Formats: sequence, C-alpha cells, structure tokens
Amino acid sequence: MSYYLLLPIVFLKFWFLEAPKSLFSFFASVNSAFDRLFSLTLLVKTFFKPWKNEYRQGLVGFSIGMGMLIKTCVILVDLVLFLLLLSGELITILSFVLWPIVAMLFLII
Repeated sequence: MSYYLLLPIVFLKFWFLEAPKSLFSFFASVNSAFDRLFSLTLLVKTFFKPWKNEYRQGLVGFSIGMGMLIKTCVILVDLVLFLLLLSGELITILSFVLWPIVAMLFLII
C-alpha cells in the first residue's frame, strides 16, 4: 500500500532525473558517432596539411592551400549539420521535460 502513495514521487524522479540523464547519455553517444562519421575533429587537427598528401616539389604550397580551402568548406558544412543535430536534441529534451507540465496546465485551464 505504501508503494502506491510513493508512486507520484517515483514518477517525478523518473521523469525529471533518470530519463533526462539517460537522454543526455544517449545524445552524447549520438554526438560521438556524428564526430566519427563526419571526421570533424580530424579535419580540424589536419587543417594545415595537404588534402591528399601531395609533397612533390613545387606543389606543396598549392596542396596546402587547396587542402585548407576544401577543409574549410567541409568543416563549415559539418558545423551546420552538427548545430542542426544539437538543436534537435535540445528540442527533444525540452519537450520531454516540459510534457507533464504542459499537460497539467491544459488540465487546469
């Protein structure tokens, strides 16, 4: 019988503590997979290296410049996609956390 009295507290603990924590860890793994798939950190680390490891005499400067140009475009696209991913994650977490509050407000109104 006492478990039924604690049920609202168990629900609130799950909804506002345990579930958002699990969502954060899930989205952290999604962000890690995105980073591995789109090689964002690798592109930043190798920004000043040639795109295709061209080290022939006379072409090194051109290869480094062309690599920087191509990597800049790829990094910008990766950042736009990553920002879209982060905004989707933020919207998901906020809507999940605010769902019971909004439902209660609709019941009151």
